Amino acid sequence: MATTPTDLPTAAPAAPGTTIDQLIEAEEAAMLERMPVAREMFERAHEVMPGGVTSSWASTRPIPLWVERGHGGHVWDVDGNEYVDLHAGYGVNVVGHAHPAIVEAVQRRVTMGTHFAQPTPDSIAVASMLGERFGLPQWRFTNSGTEATMDAIHLMRAITGRDLIIKVEGSYHGHHDLVNVSLWRSSGDLGPVDDPVREPGSGIPKAIADLVRIVPFNDLAAVERVFAAHPGRIAGMILEPMMMNAGIIPPHPGYLAGLKEICHHHGALLTFDEVKTGLVVAWGGATELFGVRPDIVCLAKALGGGIPCGAVGGTSEVMSAISDGRYDQVGTFNGNPLTMASARAVLGEILTPESYVEAERLGRSMFDRSMAILGEFGVPAYGCVYAFKGSVVFHDRPATNYREFLQIDTAVSHLRYLVQHNGGVFMAPWAKTESWTLSTMHTDADVDLFVRNMRRSAELVASITDRHSELFEVGSVT
Repeated sequence: MATTPTDLPTAAPAAPGTTIDQLIEAEEAAMLERMPVAREMFERAHEVMPGGVTSSWASTRPIPLWVERGHGGHVWDVDGNEYVDLHAGYGVNVVGHAHPAIVEAVQRRVTMGTHFAQPTPDSIAVASMLGERFGLPQWRFTNSGTEATMDAIHLMRAITGRDLIIKVEGSYHGHHDLVNVSLWRSSGDLGPVDDPVREPGSGIPKAIADLVRIVPFNDLAAVERVFAAHPGRIAGMILEPMMMNAGIIPPHPGYLAGLKEICHHHGALLTFDEVKTGLVVAWGGATELFGVRPDIVCLAKALGGGIPCGAVGGTSEVMSAISDGRYDQVGTFNGNPLTMASARAVLGEILTPESYVEAERLGRSMFDRSMAILGEFGVPAYGCVYAFKGSVVFHDRPATNYREFLQIDTAVSHLRYLVQHNGGVFMAPWAKTESWTLSTMHTDADVDLFVRNMRRSAELVASITDRHSELFEVGSVT
């Protein structure tokens, strides 16, 4: 039977002597019970798609959510169940689903042609608005965050004539070869903190990993040591100014400014990967939020309003490498008319300064009320709110880097995801690594449902007598 967020039953409390794995198995069984059509579809999908999904990111236990449609701040699955959508397509849909301004812009553009591989007038407007938000004067477009970060690394190497790149341990910058190193490793696979293992991703040669140097987030001294060890060889550093695939880890005061100073002192460039933070945590992204302007900014996700997108912005000096031909930034679908029309509506009509104020209000309500409930049940937690992004983490102290993040209980994180899902709130399935994403179309009623489910999560976690999990390894990513 299909359900809506308002008619979901309240589950019975956990029995005394409950283990974490028993709770997870009970919630997974309840989830499967609500999704018979999705179960059948998942089985059929395995015949034609590896893993039964369109992207490995959609794989999760017990099964992925199969979405039928979305409207406003909600989505409906193929079984007719309605959910408050805080997944947002991994942080893409901060404008919500089927926003009237996006629908109008894309429909109008479709009738005028959908692809030319030539610039259209909307591209000038989008680049100009991005320049205003991020303080970088020139922009080029891509089709994903992966392409944007790949272009940024190519630019840093082309400009400096150097090969080595610094990246943060555990950070993700897309699935291209260049920095697909030190990803999704469990705590036992990382090596010494002052000399981390440079293990490339599957299918990537070790020779690529040899061109990357790994440092912990929030550690300026480690960056200094790497530059000292490789004088004149480092092209630049790429990082998320806030780590966003480890919950949310903000930078320490002075960290970003310190990185810029160190990089420039050694003749290297600094790139902010704002694929997840740009246009989400503030009007001008983390660049505006923390007051540090890098040499290059990478964007994607929220920029397109649900249409595939990406962008690279840079200083005049950096982008002159494209203008004078030192680097050819190319792509058949770069600046696609549909993307540009949608992005123009996102930037010019929807994500106004006022929208960030309202998102902060809703997010702060979610966070404050959740923390009060967790305190009531004696469940240690921390978190943060940055406009459309926020998180509540069941752990006794804030993580400041990837290694500390790995100590967060993976099993409890998955339980929280299941409780929210069964309670009518769809969140990213990798609950330990992801956070919530609000949209301009969410309401106080949506916040109330999230908080209601948080109370049930707190009750269940407080009831656990055995936290040892056979389902999830201690120190694992997921």
